[in-house]
Amino acid sequence: SQMNTTDTSNQSLIRLPEVLKRTGFGKAWVYRLIKDGKFPAPVKIGTRAVAFVESEIDAWIQSVIETSRNNVA
Repeated sequence: SQMNTTDTSNQSLIRLPEVLKRTGFGKAWVYRLIKDGKFPAPVKIGTRAVAFVESEIDAWIQSVIETSRNNVA
């Protein structure tokens, strides 16, 4: 799946707590999904700090909703 579209409308970086709030996931689960390649990987913003690209998180949430809707319908 091509996540890197040319749409740069939302290239904000959000930190993990915001990602957890939006997805309802716990930290361990998010990192497990990332390891399995099922969640957008974070970008390094400092020596020990990472952040997530907001547009990627939005797209991921959208795809989960669509998949869920399709399975239910």
